[in-house]
Amino acid sequence: MLVLLPPSETKADGGRGGPLDLDALSFPELNPTRAKLADALADLATDVPASIEALGITERQTGEVARNAALWTSPTMPALRRYTGVLYDALDVKSFTRAGLEKAHRRLAVTSSLFGVVSATDPIPAYRLSGGNALPSIGTVRGLWKPVLEPVLRQVEGLVVDLRSGTYSAFAKLRPDAVVVRVVTENDKGERVTVSHFNKAYKGRLARVLATTRAEPSTVDQLAKVIRRAGLTVERTGEHALDLVTEG
Repeated sequence: MLVLLPPSETKADGGRGGPLDLDALSFPELNPTRAKLADALADLATDVPASIEALGITERQTGEVARNAALWTSPTMPALRRYTGVLYDALDVKSFTRAGLEKAHRRLAVTSSLFGVVSATDPIPAYRLSGGNALPSIGTVRGLWKPVLEPVLRQVEGLVVDLRSGTYSAFAKLRPDAVVVRVVTENDKGERVTVSHFNKAYKGRLARVLATTRAEPSTVDQLAKVIRRAGLTVERTGEHALDLVTEG
């Protein structure tokens, strides 16, 4: 089973790992594109105003440009520790046992504007690049990744669970049998609506369940059973679709 998570804009500082080594990352087929993007991002960082415009940030966020300038030299840390925010707080990887971390490495992957997709424990530096950005030297990030990332993800074996956000879903179509999970709630009219505020938190809770379960689900029904056993409410809404129903 592979669970695809969205990344986050916010990232932890520092790290105990050495500088970025693309050969240390999973999915090595992506390394040529990773190198192209990293070089372009680091080069762009020499022009702070141009970086601010391309990255869609403010002058108060020039620290993000400094991060990009040091892409090839700054320390690294495992991807699941690098990404922060609501989803990753709910995932709470710091509380994982060693066995849990080993499962997470096999089962969790994060979509990334810079790296395409990385496994849970892949060592990456802090950086700033969003899915909707375009770099002057190479164009849109999405346009660069789509022809490269799609064939790689379609070759993933076993059950694939798609928790990506819309921005990162556009990076690559998955196999037709990939399971798409929506986070929904019921409004006053009894209609199912997509959750915004609690979306990331529930995805983090779900990712934690799937990362640590002893089960090895290989079908949609088996996946739903694992989720229900963890106390979450899930309903099958299509051949390869589940709704994770929140309490509102």
